[in-house]
Amino acid sequence: MTSTPGPVPASSLDPAVAARLKRGPDGLVPAIAQQYDTGEVLMLGWMDDEALHRTLTTGRCTYWSRSRQEYWVKGDTSGHVQRVRSVALDCDADTVLVKVDQTGAACHTGDRTCFDEDVLLLTGPR
Repeated sequence: MTSTPGPVPASSLDPAVAARLKRGPDGLVPAIAQQYDTGEVLMLGWMDDEALHRTLTTGRCTYWSRSRQEYWVKGDTSGHVQRVRSVALDCDADTVLVKVDQTGAACHTGDRTCFDEDVLLLTGPR
């Protein structure tokens, strides 16, 4: 299904949850995928109300692709599935944390995580 997210896209998301979400101007919230048992941060994707609804009701992470302008379910083409264990909003309700059981790579490059290749050096005080 392809559709463009808006300020408050029509979806089946619980209205109480939808009312709490603080979306960006594009109608999206960042969604951090984290391995549920190790705490490893895997990737960041984007969700609108419909993507969050699908994630909550299917148990599979659904994201909105900003480049392709369509929904995508992690693992549908790669086999690297994210099975949802829990979903939480941060204290400001402007970010979603999805704890998952990741099968295979989370990154489109084939790496386990999107955050292990370009580690920046700290130069200031620690």
